[in-house]
Amino acid sequence: MSADCLFCKIARGEIPSKKVYEDDELFAFHDIHPAAPVHFMLIPKLHLSSLLEADERHAALLGRMLILAPKLAKEQGLENGFRTVINSGKGGGQEVFHLHIHIIGGGNIPPMVKRN
Repeated sequence: MSADCLFCKIARGEIPSKKVYEDDELFAFHDIHPAAPVHFMLIPKLHLSSLLEADERHAALLGRMLILAPKLAKEQGLENGFRTVINSGKGGGQEVFHLHIHIIGGGNIPPMVKRN
């Protein structure tokens, strides 16, 4: 974990959060500015700035995250589906530079891309 990283501080319990899940490697918590009725983030406790920095060493960790996401989504009431978003780097809209998956659902989720 990084000493200055906001999400590392949340995972360590230094900053309060509404926890969804925690184990030795992963932490999930509700977004403080939800985009939908259910909106939480799943992060590795390992500080990895973004998906741009991931490589083969992180394959098992990334796999665990993707397998855990639907389980947690269902536990949060998203039985009919959900959206996952990973913003990577400044050009991808990333604001907090610690890898995280947004899990978003409930209500009326608009399409990601407008089609004519």
